[in-house]
Amino acid sequence: MRPSTKFSEDIVPLSDLKVNPGRIVHQVDKTRRPVLLTNRGRGVAVVQALAEYEAETEERAFLRDVVQGLMDLEEGRETDLADVKTRLGLT
Repeated sequence: MRPSTKFSEDIVPLSDLKVNPGRIVHQVDKTRRPVLLTNRGRGVAVVQALAEYEAETEERAFLRDVVQGLMDLEEGRETDLADVKTRLGLT
């Protein structure tokens, strides 16, 4: 389960990042929560821990593939398991 956003801590003006980037990176690493960077009160970027970014990217790709598979099944595009094993040389 991901930690919930703390708006009082996780929204930071871009000027704060310019002054002390190490503090923002340390905060993201310690809390495992992304930080929203703002410029003139508007969101412009997100600083996120690399491990969290990679996990979310993999999760999105997996979910995209699951949805594509379900759409293929619904549209009648399916292959018998025996044929797949043969194509992959797993027989």
